[in-house]
Amino acid sequence: MTRPALVIGIGNPDRGDDGVGVEVARQVAFERLDVLALEFDDPSEALDAWDPEDTVVVADAIVSGGQPGDIRVVDVIQQKLPAGNWSAGGTHALGLAAVVELARSLDLMPRRLVVVGVEAGQFDAGAPMSEAVLDALPAAIDAVFNAIDASQGEP
Repeated sequence: MTRPALVIGIGNPDRGDDGVGVEVARQVAFERLDVLALEFDDPSEALDAWDPEDTVVVADAIVSGGQPGDIRVVDVIQQKLPAGNWSAGGTHALGLAAVVELARSLDLMPRRLVVVGVEAGQFDAGAPMSEAVLDALPAAIDAVFNAIDASQGEP
């Protein structure tokens, strides 16, 4: 029996755009029964969530210099996440790029790992998600579905 795809939403829904990863995971789980969705406030928690044979898609807010709502999809088995501030604006103790490289160095990577990042604009405590990020939700969800569907044909 094959394991369901694992969708991990990273972020804090109480900090504005930082909640986008969690919202993406929730909506994907609502629409697809063939996924297991998990939510973590800190990316380092994801290390214990996956196994070597898993297909994993991580959704997170990013700050990469783009416009709020821009979506970036990176297959991190094929390439490293960009260095620097390609994570949620310093809201996590250990950024997603550092967690992925730690997993790579410890030989703890899953079979497939795709990151869907949504460019965020604000992380104020108690603030709602910005309109630009809310408008990007459907495209981010589609990117997660595409990553899952693309992996189903792989050995």
